[in-house]
Amino acid sequence: MSNNGIFINEEGSSGRTAGHDTSYRGASNGSAASSSGRSRVPELAMIPWSGPRSITDYARVGRGLCRELGEEFAMGSDELYAVLIRSFKGHPLLAMVGAPDVRRRAKRVVKRLKRAAELQRGAGVELVKFHAQFRKEFVDILPQANPEKRKSAFNWEDD
Repeated sequence: MSNNGIFINEEGSSGRTAGHDTSYRGASNGSAASSSGRSRVPELAMIPWSGPRSITDYARVGRGLCRELGEEFAMGSDELYAVLIRSFKGHPLLAMVGAPDVRRRAKRVVKRLKRAAELQRGAGVELVKFHAQFRKEFVDILPQANPEKRKSAFNWEDD
């Protein structure tokens, strides 16, 4: 770990020091793994596909996660910019090219994180559209099903 407040863990992902908790509170012990072997988001993986209510819950929880992740990326980009400027100010190799170059380089790096924040906000919007499209395509146009004639694992009366 370096003294500039940024570290890279064994998997290659970065985190922050100085009291920032970068652990994922909802992480499971790997029991909800997808077929590719990677862990799934437990908040979403635990919602069963049982009816319109579950699709509403899935879209609502996913939108909340996107909002939180987008805000974290936005705040992280501001923090990272300050850390990069402070950490590399007066660096012997970068001093040869000048201090404005450090700011320019930091802006280019942080721009990617800000773009990730914008994309997360966009993902939240798409989840709202996903829910609206589901309602339009299935729930609002289907006649009331007679439950005695058809037994389905998907409960249409769940909304």
